[in-house]
Amino acid sequence: MEHKKRWWALIILCFGILMIVLDTTIVNIALPSIKSDLGFSDSSLVWVLNAYLLTFGGFLLLSGRLGDLFGHRKLFLIGIAIFTLASLACGISQDQTTLVIARAVQGIGGAVVTAVALSLIINMFPEGPERAKAMGVYSFVAAAGGSIGLLVGGFVTNMSDWHWNFLINIPVGIVVIVLAWMYVPSSRSLAASRHLDIWGAITVTSALLLAVYAIVGGNQVGWMSTQTIGLLAGAVALLGIFIWIESRVRSPLMPLGLFKLRNVITANTMAILWAASMFAWFFLTALYLQLILDYSPLYVGLAFLPANIIMAAFSLGLSARLVNRFGIKRPLSFGLFFAAVGFLYLSIAPVEGDYFVNVFPSLILLGLGAGMAMNPLLLAAMNDVPPDESGLASGLVNTSFMMGGALGLAILASLAAARTASVLSTPGTDQLIALNSGYHAAFILGAIFAISASVLGWGVIKVKKLDASHVS
Repeated sequence: MEHKKRWWALIILCFGILMIVLDTTIVNIALPSIKSDLGFSDSSLVWVLNAYLLTFGGFLLLSGRLGDLFGHRKLFLIGIAIFTLASLACGISQDQTTLVIARAVQGIGGAVVTAVALSLIINMFPEGPERAKAMGVYSFVAAAGGSIGLLVGGFVTNMSDWHWNFLINIPVGIVVIVLAWMYVPSSRSLAASRHLDIWGAITVTSALLLAVYAIVGGNQVGWMSTQTIGLLAGAVALLGIFIWIESRVRSPLMPLGLFKLRNVITANTMAILWAASMFAWFFLTALYLQLILDYSPLYVGLAFLPANIIMAAFSLGLSARLVNRFGIKRPLSFGLFFAAVGFLYLSIAPVEGDYFVNVFPSLILLGLGAGMAMNPLLLAAMNDVPPDESGLASGLVNTSFMMGGALGLAILASLAAARTASVLSTPGTDQLIALNSGYHAAFILGAIFAISASVLGWGVIKVKKLDASHVS
């Protein structure tokens, strides 16, 4: 594939990925409008986010496998088409059920696109400087797309209404489909077997769905209630069945042998912890700015701009240079450490806060953390995997990231709500003080997740001499 066409293909793929990543956060800004327009309760509103995250994470592994079997470009085009049609359904929805179902279908399309896009990039660019630059561009989209979504969501919500947060995907999706058909190269199947592990996909998706549903509902029905314990027990049982299936099926959705690879299992564990922090950061910081500091949707989006700029600078060049100079471990661990400090700083933000004093420093630290850590995390996860399992490996790391995001958001949002309710139980407590106390508790737990990932990266990731060759 000629050099110029390869880079055009990368740009097209990244536009597709940007559509997907934006949608994980673009609706955050519109949540108050969606809540009042469609009559969601506080507890049910989280399903506008989690319906997307759950199907996204649940279908990533299957999507990666389908790409390996039938061709990555074909699956990319199918995924964009599904995502675009589901966006139309979201944009014209007039009731809660339609919106949540359409969001779930969006998640399926997003899973297909994300799982195969990384494989296409790995296969298009040979190992060395070009792949490092391409991975840097991809990392920027993956890391900064969420906060860009807040900016776009704020602008669109201010100018129009929440429906357009979804409808803007339609023209972009059509253009991506046409250009991908023209520029993205087709690929042959690299997999030896054409067997699909459907039952594996069903059991693991169902297990994660039950787990998140139990966590989201824990505050309302009680953490020791029959419902919560029963749902969690069902999730564990389904996960056990999934592992049993994977140990016996001819072509497993997630070969258990991958977990013998030290960097693969460590990077995926770190992805879960880091995403648990990062998704909650977008969600809770946006709520702090809106509900505590009384920012408009547009100003909330603009507030995240410094983090976007820093992530862009790191992901489009600085991160690759850091890996070239220091290897994978140091940028990965120090980036996550900076993020943890950013969370701790947010955990002391007062009710009468000032953006530049109480929020801006944390955005700088979190932008540095995401910009430094994302590229090394992906390199660590993909480093030891042969080409015929690239779709599977990319699906695995993205599954870890999205499932960590869904579970983390559920856990931290539930913790914030529980803490708020506890503070409000004291007579005479101000509503904003109680709300802010809940955010503080969630940010502290987010910091614990991030520092745990940092320690794992420093102590467990195995540095190889060929780390630097990725970015020479």
